Amino acid sequence: MISIFNKRQLIILGMMLAAILVRLLPHPPNVTPVTTIALFGGAFFNDKRLGLILPLVVMFISDIFIGFSTISLFVYAALFCISILGQYFKKVNFGSILASSIIFFIVSNFGVWIIGYPKTWHGLLECYTLAIPFFRNAIIGDFLFSFIMAYSFLIVEKYYLKTI
Repeated sequence: MISIFNKRQLIILGMMLAAILVRLLPHPPNVTPVTTIALFGGAFFNDKRLGLILPLVVMFISDIFIGFSTISLFVYAALFCISILGQYFKKVNFGSILASSIIFFIVSNFGVWIIGYPKTWHGLLECYTLAIPFFRNAIIGDFLFSFIMAYSFLIVEKYYLKTI
């Protein structure tokens, strides 16, 4: 059987799938590895197409179980942008994590504004202001999961993939 994935890509995909399972566990609002998966996929997949598509596929699979929301399109758009950011940075570090958190905050809350707030400057300001507590939680989750995934992968890559 011919596989489109090499061992490195399978490990990356496996780590992304394992991380997305965290969404199924009880957690504080927005403390999830969602943004991490997009950044991680973009940064570590050598095949740029896989780095853009697989984070969205993994998210879609988890949404089948959790449910889709009215802002799902904006969430997926943010994840796509974050995957591109990961390809640009080619690594997961403080700057790329913070930038991905900000992108997710801006894009997803723009969707919240479009769907549920008055289309005025006041409505926009109110939407983003009320989202700040969720942003704080998202940053905590983004840094926690990004460092866990990135450094776990680097250890696996150093000790496992180099011996193959």
